[in-house]
Formats: sequence, C-alpha cells, structure tokens
Amino acid sequence: MCSIILLPITAPTVVAEWDDDNWLRNIIGPERLELGDEFGCHGFEGVDVREEPWVIEECRDYLNRFTNASRWGSQPISFGHPNGPVTEDVANTISEAGFSIIGDRIEGDTYGLHAIQRLTSLEKGQANISALEDAEQDSLVSIYWIARWYDVNIREDKGAISLLKSQDVWFTTWGEWYGHKESGESFEHILINDSNMKTYRISTFEQTSWEVPGTAFFEWSEAPLNVQFDGQDAPIIPSDQKHLLTGVRPVEGGAFVTVAPGVSVDFIFESENVSVTHTPQSTFNGLHHSVSVVGHHVTNLHDWTSDFHNSPLRFTWLIERPASLEVDWRLPIFAVAVLIATPIAIKWVVARDQEDNEQW
Repeated sequence: MCSIILLPITAPTVVAEWDDDNWLRNIIGPERLELGDEFGCHGFEGVDVREEPWVIEECRDYLNRFTNASRWGSQPISFGHPNGPVTEDVANTISEAGFSIIGDRIEGDTYGLHAIQRLTSLEKGQANISALEDAEQDSLVSIYWIARWYDVNIREDKGAISLLKSQDVWFTTWGEWYGHKESGESFEHILINDSNMKTYRISTFEQTSWEVPGTAFFEWSEAPLNVQFDGQDAPIIPSDQKHLLTGVRPVEGGAFVTVAPGVSVDFIFESENVSVTHTPQSTFNGLHHSVSVVGHHVTNLHDWTSDFHNSPLRFTWLIERPASLEVDWRLPIFAVAVLIATPIAIKWVVARDQEDNEQW
C-alpha cells in the first residue's frame, strides 16, 4: 500500500520538448502569405536567445519546414530580440543565420542589423492613439500584438484599428518595407539608342534573398506618351491602393512608379531628349506613412490571427516554436506497476479484514 501512495510523489517530472504549429502550413499560413503577411522568427518558447543562441538557426529551420517567409522571398529576414541591448555575438549569430532586421525595443548598437522600434501596442486599452495620429510622414509605424499571455486571452483595440483603416497609410511588413526602401534607392538609368525613350531598372541585390518592388517618383519636362514594363503597358495603381503591387500612379507633375527588380521601365516621349529625374520613395504609392502590426511570440497561428480574418492590416508574425510536455519514459512502467499492485493490495486488505473478523 505504501508503494501505491508514494508513486505519485516519487514519479519523475515531465521533460520539456518541442511541438509544431501545423497552422503554419495548413489553411491559415498559406492564406496569410497570399494576403501579403510575413513570417519571421522569435526563437523557442521559454528560451532566452541571449543565453541559448542556438535557437536562432533552429527557429529559422523550423519555420522553413512549414512555409516561405514572404511572397517576395522564401528565407526569413526578421527576428524578434528580447527588449534591451544586443551583444555582438548574438547579433553576429542572427546575421549569419540570414536575418537582416531586428526589433522591436532594441537599445544601443545592432552591429549591422537594421533595427525597427515599436511605437505602440494593439492591445485593448494600451494603444497610444495620439502616437498613431501624429506619425511622421514616410515613417514606419510598428505596432505590437500578442494574442495570449500565459492563460489570458488578449483583446485588440477596435478604436485603434478603426483609426488605422481611416488613415492614408501603406499596410506592410518589416521585411517588405525594408526591401521596398532598398529597391527604391536602386533605380538606374539604362542607356539605349533611342532619343525618344528613357529606360530605368532596379538593380538586383546579392545581399538579400528577397526581390521586393521599389517605388520612385519620376518627373519630366514633357509628359510621356506611354509607360511600359518590359515592353508591356504598365498597369495603373489606384490612389487608394494600400497594399504593395507594381504599376504607375500618375499625379500632377509626374508619377509614382513601382516596379520589381530587374524589370525595365520605358518612358516613351513625343520629343527627343526629354529631361527625366527620379526620387526614391520609402513609402509606397505616395501614401503618408507605413504601418506593420507585429505578432510576437507566435506559438499558435490560429489564435494570433483569429480576430483579423477580414482585416486590411498586414502582419509580421514572429514565430516561436511551442514547447510541449513529453511524458517521461519511466511513467508507463509506473502505471503498469500500479495496475498490478492495486488488485494485490485489495486482496491483501480483504484478507486482513477477514482475519480481524474471525478474531472477533
């Protein structure tokens, strides 16, 4: 009997192992990817990347098993680092694993990584409405979101979401914003033997695995008769378009041109030798500024996305491999022992009671 009582006390504790979030590749992951969301990394649940830097590469490999990082590239480039300073060793490990962006409450030197800082939270009652209203032109507003904290479900701030929807902003992600900015700064004038045409192209980058379109504002001394992408008429982008796509948005005095790297942009003029200038744009389509909602510590994509199925917002999901509880291999043996010991103990108790009854 003592052995039965002691079994729950002396049994070994369970061992932490790692689970998989299959929503990344089933239904929700592909849907979010098609919408334009991005998947980055946050490490492993409950593991501090500063103490266990091995989780950086392991998180990347875990994510790669389930999904591409973006519609613009397969490899993840955004990494969520704990609040505070970044050590040079950790920064080097992040960079060597292929990440180029880090966030979102970083202090001090980032050793070549591009740091994105959080502006506010999307949690109900925590959103800084004034900060959202006063965002600077051409800035990136990065907004924190977490769906669950331990066993508490977090609700989104509907007032903040309504405000964002009403603003003249580009809904984007960390990596898309960064790649778009780099591409916009890389327009090159291509010399051709046609004095009635001006040709430009975004150079491709060896330093990045993503091919994100870039935007530049083009001005001219004479409006072109036509604008073509690789010999085809360029599509027109509506003025209220808030998600990244390629094309031309004509405005007074010029046009915002958004094109993918490697695609030739031809301006065809009636006159010869027309003067053309271009200015890189960090914000798509001439919008005021950019907004990315960033899902932190995403261990279950279903839970983190459940309130945003029909939302125009775009998300950077920082994926964290969830922990699971794996039963110690000795526990089944204990269970079998209990099954065997229980009837024996019962038989022993009955026999003892019978002996006691006979004595009385």
